Amino acid sequence: MPVRTLTESPALAPLFAKAALTQRGRRGDLPDVALHREGVVIDRDRLLAYERVCGFGGGDVLPHTYPHVLGFPLQVALMADRSFPLPLPGLVHLENTITVHRRLTADDRLDLTVHAEHLRPHPKGRLVDLVTEVVVDGERVWQGRSTYLRRGRSDHEAARGAQAPPLPDRAPAGVVRVPEGQGRAYAAVSGDVNPIHLHALTAKAMGFPRAIAHGMWTAARTLAALGPHTADAGTSHVWFAKPVLLPSTVELVVDDSDAVTVAGLRSAKDPSTTHLTLTLEH
Repeated sequence: MPVRTLTESPALAPLFAKAALTQRGRRGDLPDVALHREGVVIDRDRLLAYERVCGFGGGDVLPHTYPHVLGFPLQVALMADRSFPLPLPGLVHLENTITVHRRLTADDRLDLTVHAEHLRPHPKGRLVDLVTEVVVDGERVWQGRSTYLRRGRSDHEAARGAQAPPLPDRAPAGVVRVPEGQGRAYAAVSGDVNPIHLHALTAKAMGFPRAIAHGMWTAARTLAALGPHTADAGTSHVWFAKPVLLPSTVELVVDDSDAVTVAGLRSAKDPSTTHLTLTLEH
């Protein structure tokens, strides 16, 4: 696959605007190109701000989810380009899988590569995977796979893929109050300025009753609650369910009695409403 190297991280606001203006008439196959950034230096101030917003303890160790933030602009650059067959506005982040091969720190210099693969039918439309790989000194140290759904023509014979395990039926291990400004706070540290997260008015224009929390913030907040060991080598798999409307109060539930930890977020008002299910295996 051809690789195009970028000298800096793309600005996300212009990319979202470009995607909105060019969303009509997209079709065809996935672009046969990968986007690459070399020798990415960790900004410690930005890292600390991210850790604070997501509930991590702080310090130079990169949280499990942090390389996703660095690779996300490359994902958006791929999806905003007219060669990408699915319109970016309206894509739904259904699942996310991350494998950390070794603990990363702010001293590491990261080579990032992102490509799209596995465009396929789904009972509610079509799915695509955006794959991010991180290499340090020639060693692959981190991989992420973000699965997005474009709603459309139903294909009831299409495979749904791996299903989320049941949420642990337990008393809450913690309660998280998510303020109205959480979307703006996460956007400030991640650069993800998708309007569905920023304000009730812009979210309503996209079909939501209120602004919603970023899915990757909910994943990071759940991992942060599990403790600092989540930065070690391991694999997480996240299934996003009902979005967290802002403001909200959610409950964290955890079952770490087995080799694979199962955790999740559910509504405090209606515990039958699941927002996220996460598995973590070391």
